[in-house]
Amino acid sequence: MENISEQNERYFLAKKRVKSMRGFYIHLFFYLVINTVIIAQIFTHNDREFFRLENFSTALFWGIGLLAHGTSVFGSNLIFGKKWEERKIQELMNKDVNKKWE
Repeated sequence: MENISEQNERYFLAKKRVKSMRGFYIHLFFYLVINTVIIAQIFTHNDREFFRLENFSTALFWGIGLLAHGTSVFGSNLIFGKKWEERKIQELMNKDVNKKWE
């Protein structure tokens, strides 16, 4: 059975994770709203060519930042997560057992 300090630690870690997820969703919301307005304004002005890099540069570069933010929130365990750590520990332990020291 878990003691109170372990439950508190799990609670605070979960609360921190929810706060970071909320921050990402707010970031995503503003990205979609603001870039929709920008693209709509460019689309309604017929005197400008629509498919130019400068028309989409805000969405592109902000999108790169949003991707990095999303990766930091949701993708932190994709590459070097707990499962990877456990596999690596097991691999290194097996190497030490099989290695003959002379």
